[in-house]
Amino acid sequence: MSDTEFDIIVYGATGYTGRLVAEYLDQHYGSRDDAPKWAMAGRSQDKLEAVRDEIGAPADTPLVVANADDPADLEAMCKRTKVVLTTVGPYQMYGDKLVAACVKTGTDYADLCGEPAWMAEKIAEHGEAAKASGARICFSSGFDSIPFDLGVLMTQKVAKERFGAPAKKIRGRVRAMAGTFSGGTAASLGATMKAAAKNPGVINVLRDPFALAEGFKGASQPTGMVPMYEADLDKWAAPFVMAPINTKNVHRTNFLLGHPYGEDFQYDEMMLTSPGEAGKKMAEAAVEMMKNPFGAKPPKPGEGPSAEERENGFYNVLFVAEGPAGENLHFGVKGKYDPGYGSTSRMLAETGIALLHSDAKGGIGTPGSFLGEALVDRLQEHAEIQFAAEN
Repeated sequence: MSDTEFDIIVYGATGYTGRLVAEYLDQHYGSRDDAPKWAMAGRSQDKLEAVRDEIGAPADTPLVVANADDPADLEAMCKRTKVVLTTVGPYQMYGDKLVAACVKTGTDYADLCGEPAWMAEKIAEHGEAAKASGARICFSSGFDSIPFDLGVLMTQKVAKERFGAPAKKIRGRVRAMAGTFSGGTAASLGATMKAAAKNPGVINVLRDPFALAEGFKGASQPTGMVPMYEADLDKWAAPFVMAPINTKNVHRTNFLLGHPYGEDFQYDEMMLTSPGEAGKKMAEAAVEMMKNPFGAKPPKPGEGPSAEERENGFYNVLFVAEGPAGENLHFGVKGKYDPGYGSTSRMLAETGIALLHSDAKGGIGTPGSFLGEALVDRLQEHAEIQFAAEN
């Protein structure tokens, strides 16, 4: 695909998150020597022109009109670029034809998907064809699930250096987070719940930590759904709404890389509250919140926080790896900006650029399996995300 017109096309650039991806590419890279050749894409020329002007992108920024329901439109778009970054979700409603077009044309693809049942379906449907065409299909390239997928990968790197072997068990613990989940995340969860109501098999996928590991079944995993006091951290741990997708991606990365974490690796995710009775009550309340994590009025796709709210957001995730002699390794991933929008848009853009420089083979993978430390380096240099051992 070296002779394509563009390096990257941002599909869904007129939506809330897609606009942020386009704005990031324009403002962060601009006329830099290493700037990718990129274009904005969507269904409406008029809306694309309006968004281009609103974000202050140059008047000659290329615009591509393509309808998500028209396979010919999508294939024509894919043939013009090396990578498609798509923010058009829920992907189980709008993503089928674009994934198929990318696989058919050998075009790399990255999205923000947190819909494991749909992902499992696409892996079964297109996995071999993607290998044959050379397309790298990279799901979950935002806050679902990059900080967690790459956080475990880097924690294991340090564990091997410290312990002489990978950690058999890692706990992912969200220490702090300020910001909002995206309207797309809320819509994706809603679509998944509707799909589960129609097809009970979806529930089995959601419950299975190895649902994306293509038949591999590893060790029994902690559920992460029961509040617990963690004495080594002096905190209560509560269920974390994104754990069901993040844990699956962590296990998929391990599977695709040939189990460098071990076939008996255990991983779970929770969020930390505080010590004492107050922390216990907060953890118990989180269990109830899991039943309706977005409240009575969930954000809608296309809606999002103000620029100030995005700027003031952050997240702080701790990974605790258990060594062979009972010692613990602490590794942190800390990100600036609202996780669901400000940081996610940067992660997706940098995933696309990293794919341009990757020699990974085609298939359906994860940021960890396709890009690994190369993406970690990009995120630290460009996206204000820190990865570091803490003890």
